Amino acid sequence: MSLMHKSFTIDEHYINSLPFPAIVIKQNGQATISGKHAEELFGFSVTDITGHTTPSIHENLLRNLSSETFQAILHNTESTYIDKVQVYTHSEEEISSALLAKPFIEQGEHLILIMFMLPELMINSVSNSSTYVDLKQGLDSTFMTVTLDRDGFILECNAEFLKISQWTPKRVIGKTFWQLFPENEASEKITNTIWRNLNNGHTWQGEIEKVTKTGQSYWVLLTAIPTFNLEANEHQFILIEKDITKSKTIQHQLEKIAYIDTETGLMNAHRLEKVITKMIEEEKHFSFVYLSIDKFYTLKELHDQQINQSLIIEFTNRIKMYFQDSTMARINENDFVVITPLSEWFIQGFLSYLQQHPIYSSNIAVPISISGGITRYPEDQTTFSQLMKASIATITNVREAGGDKIVSLSKATHKALNRKALIEKRLLQALDQKNLKVLYQPQVDIYSGKITAVEALVRWEDEVIGVVSPDELIPIAEETGLINNIGSFMIEKACEQALIWKKAGHNLKVAINSSVREFRDKNMAKSILDMLAKTNCPANLIQIEITEKFALEAEAATSITQQMRKLENEGIAFVLDDFGTGYGSFRYMQILPIETLKIDKTFTSSLLKSEKTQKLMHGMVQLGKSMELKVVAEGVETAEQADLLITYGCDAIQGFYISKPVTPDEIESLLIK
Repeated sequence: MSLMHKSFTIDEHYINSLPFPAIVIKQNGQATISGKHAEELFGFSVTDITGHTTPSIHENLLRNLSSETFQAILHNTESTYIDKVQVYTHSEEEISSALLAKPFIEQGEHLILIMFMLPELMINSVSNSSTYVDLKQGLDSTFMTVTLDRDGFILECNAEFLKISQWTPKRVIGKTFWQLFPENEASEKITNTIWRNLNNGHTWQGEIEKVTKTGQSYWVLLTAIPTFNLEANEHQFILIEKDITKSKTIQHQLEKIAYIDTETGLMNAHRLEKVITKMIEEEKHFSFVYLSIDKFYTLKELHDQQINQSLIIEFTNRIKMYFQDSTMARINENDFVVITPLSEWFIQGFLSYLQQHPIYSSNIAVPISISGGITRYPEDQTTFSQLMKASIATITNVREAGGDKIVSLSKATHKALNRKALIEKRLLQALDQKNLKVLYQPQVDIYSGKITAVEALVRWEDEVIGVVSPDELIPIAEETGLINNIGSFMIEKACEQALIWKKAGHNLKVAINSSVREFRDKNMAKSILDMLAKTNCPANLIQIEITEKFALEAEAATSITQQMRKLENEGIAFVLDDFGTGYGSFRYMQILPIETLKIDKTFTSSLLKSEKTQKLMHGMVQLGKSMELKVVAEGVETAEQADLLITYGCDAIQGFYISKPVTPDEIESLLIK
């Protein structure tokens, strides 16, 4: 595969890791990087062959090469292999070598990696390769092994891995490194660390949780090693794993046995969950009181280590004294839970008790502030998980209001949490039964006055919950991991509908909203292209709308950018949605394949009320035009707004002034009008 379509960072460390002498040159023939093997063999120092004033390598190292051949090396977009060339050293000695030139792009610049494949090094490499095969055979009989390519795709694995992971070769080959691990924040963090180490040429070792094909958890001691495959002439990564699930399970069991917080003597969260579960089974009524010390880490910085330890002990003593005959637990360093039948007014009196019985450090009272939440069982919430979530939501509200209060779960929060829990439960059923539907909001081109595009919007009307808006549905779907399921559903419906309209003579572009979580999946672009092929929908009829938050992450994640480029190359356009409301960055507008800006409706709604908004919106339109982007204003509700936007130079408008989101049949009626 040519490197010309990929962007790499090839530095001195990479050059020195190659088994052959190597240098990197520009298209003018000047060297930019020289490996230590090349310097030792040819006798040239770095300064001898690099720099603006030095001759090209055609004038020293490769002066026996014809100009035509050298120019072909400089301008080829594919690798060039020359079986035999004469290379001149600094001392004018001639060395016979094979030459491999591989073009690549780094930060937009066309460069060429040249490797001198000397016969004696080829022999050593074959010998080393034989040693490697023997070593690998030994490892295969004892450990699980997986081989990855430079992009993290699985190339091969051994029988031991297939046995433990329950994969078959047909199903696992082509999967990615990341798909072998659980989909959670902790796993994502550690796998990114492993991948970063491998790409920096470093080995990584440690205990890590993995998942089988069926999603079952197992643990391995993993050693991840960067290697170089001579036959493929590319870097690869080897994963060597030892199954430690049994010992890890015993360890977890021992940890759960230790239900006591050693510092305070209170029960810990594991024990608390069991106690709460039993109380719920026995249908006992109680208040779940969550107490959190405000600005705890600031207090730790202000006082020495001795007070850090005694602060928690003294605080625990005050809880025990005030909430006598109640069940107590320490959740983490500065959070506590009290299970009590006591009344709300008494619980709130704990703040006054703390003021009357302060904790001292060097004869000075430590200013402790407490944020607390009271959630009742069964009136407010009915499971341990719900009680914890409700408490954290209450604490967050208290802290946002300044802290130092203990309050009950508000009716609004209580209602919102119950609805959220119900939505999570019903959404799984809705996806299974395909109860979601898609509406389309038209977009009118200013110049032609015609509907040229529609935005596909998911709608869900549940028989139990009622109507669930996208603003409510999408965050919950992202949190639960169901956003990928909704995304797949939307892509399929959009492709099917775009094709129906095309066959009816309407070339309507259909825009779908996509989450950055979906594009973290290395196979997202492939899934979209597979759906286009399955439905026979032309790629140029599909647009993908991304937010500024998405764009910010994509800017830093090469894998996401590459997927976007792949889709762009097939004809799919990207739209930057809600422009102006997120993290503004001119950089990602340069890097990412964005074709259209959609100015958020919050600006449009206040357009006629504020002169500042008018100037701001005019500026945003001009910014888009200056970057040769199409500019769309959404949220247009009146003719006055539309007229003003037209004078600013908007290319298209979308909003209730044109139409609310409607069914495909209603879109066809609008097209006829």
